[in-house]
Amino acid sequence: MQPFTIVTGKVAPLDRANVDTDAIIPKQYLKSIKKTGFGPFLFDDWRYLDKGDLDIDPATRRKNPNFVLNDAKYAGSTVLLARENFGCGSSREHAVWALTDYGFRAVIAPSFADIFFNNSFKNGFFPLALKEAEIDALFAESASSSEFALTIDLPAQTVSTPGGLKFGFEIDPFRKDCLIRGLDEIGLTLQHADAIRTYEAKRRIDAPWLFA
Repeated sequence: MQPFTIVTGKVAPLDRANVDTDAIIPKQYLKSIKKTGFGPFLFDDWRYLDKGDLDIDPATRRKNPNFVLNDAKYAGSTVLLARENFGCGSSREHAVWALTDYGFRAVIAPSFADIFFNNSFKNGFFPLALKEAEIDALFAESASSSEFALTIDLPAQTVSTPGGLKFGFEIDPFRKDCLIRGLDEIGLTLQHADAIRTYEAKRRIDAPWLFA
């Protein structure tokens, strides 16, 4: 996974509450179990005016001019700003894959659905929770600037704006360490690769029938 330390990125404001995982990546895209290739289908039903599928080239579809990701001034955004209960609905990990494949590194909201929250950390994506009043302030500053960017300083646990606002946030120390070091569960396990190999070699001697 890509380490997450200090990230400064343009913000895409998605002023909606209860954004569910079917809205983030609709069910027809769950046929693929690869972690890549989902970016063009992120927020598919809101982003396009006609239906899509994995075998339909998104470039041939009509875009919804009123959806935030189709606004040129938000092109290249790496931080998504949203309202409460982001990621509710089904447990599909594809929702996180779609956000990261699009280019987002983090989503900032007042609250998140539990499964989406956990899936995010497993994929190096940061679901950053701030107070509702702080989210309101970020939306207000975003509306006043066409190039609104935020700096997320994970080591210092702060979010700061060009206008001078700075908010602190809480994060579990273990999850913070994994994000900073770019480690998922497999990466954590592989840190003990030498010990694992030593154990397996001993087991081959002690219990050879297990390896027949």
